[in-house]
Amino acid sequence: MTPLFFFGTLRHQPLLDIVLGRVLTPEPAHLPGYRVAWAKGESFPMLAADAGRTAEGVLAHGLTDDDMDRLNFYEGAFSYDLVDVTVEGATGPVPSRVFMPKEAPWHPGADWQLQDWVDQWGPLTLIAAGEVMRAYGRETASQVAARFPIIRARAQSYVMAQNRRRPVTVSSALTREDIELSSLDRPYEKFFALEEYETRFRRFDGQWSDTGARAIFNVGDAVTVLPFDPARDMVMLIEQLRIGAYAQGDPQPWLLEPVAGIVDAGESYEDTAYRETREEAHIELSALHKVAGYYPSPGGIAQYLVSYVGIASLADDRKTMGGLESEGENIRNLLVPYDQLVQMLESGELVNAPMVMSVQWLMLNRDRLRA
Repeated sequence: MTPLFFFGTLRHQPLLDIVLGRVLTPEPAHLPGYRVAWAKGESFPMLAADAGRTAEGVLAHGLTDDDMDRLNFYEGAFSYDLVDVTVEGATGPVPSRVFMPKEAPWHPGADWQLQDWVDQWGPLTLIAAGEVMRAYGRETASQVAARFPIIRARAQSYVMAQNRRRPVTVSSALTREDIELSSLDRPYEKFFALEEYETRFRRFDGQWSDTGARAIFNVGDAVTVLPFDPARDMVMLIEQLRIGAYAQGDPQPWLLEPVAGIVDAGESYEDTAYRETREEAHIELSALHKVAGYYPSPGGIAQYLVSYVGIASLADDRKTMGGLESEGENIRNLLVPYDQLVQMLESGELVNAPMVMSVQWLMLNRDRLRA
């Protein structure tokens, strides 16, 4: 079988192992007449024709039909095809093939270095690749591609959680090292994922618990923003159908909420707050004030939320409908005077948890913000 030349992320051995489902060690090689460049604005590299340059990479020999099926599935999710090239291997020119985009909508940027990519994107990509390859054999590459943004967002949530540290004053000293995982099944992975764990843990008396089953709903990190205009003393609320309320039997499943959205791969919580406010409410924030970072329901949901109050100029003459049609969103926004907002909280009209928390924070900080 014709060997494959890898110039980009598949040069990262842990990623190649995940994609192939086995260990295969390629040999160094290079492709004359090209350079490896960052695709501008993206998290991956591309080949750019350059007569005076050489694209460094690796050459994979001994690929099986199953290997090729797995590689085509993984790269097919990114609309890549195989193209014939001749590379320089250890013993001279070698006819080979390389994955290239069917159509290249990207423009080459600065030179790409594998270690730079590993440092910035490696951990996230390995987690995302695991989910992509778990879909091999039960979904098409195009189906996986359609949900690739949430796959990467979920992966980023895991990476960010690994780096999160809380102050410890009265908390116990127990950590992840005090949990033993015996099995993990994922019977459902789509926009959201269902994960079933079999674990045991160290009890507060130092003894080990019995092994037990736990199921969690893996969502991905998100932010909420309550826009507040200190000059007009008004907030903006959004309203939309929430299927969770409908599924529980609530006769009024349209809920009043702050702006909210999942943190995309490569975004900070603040980046998401600004982006989602533009998308859902069509307003620009001049400042963000953090309300809290928290787990909304850690007994059954793997998600970390960061809530903000955002400072903005809220005009009566504005676009009142928002959301992305591509995601089936139908969102309206409305302005509410502060005094009425407090009454709505006290009456029970506001039942969204981040909404309640943000309003309570605003009640404590309103005078400072208006000053």
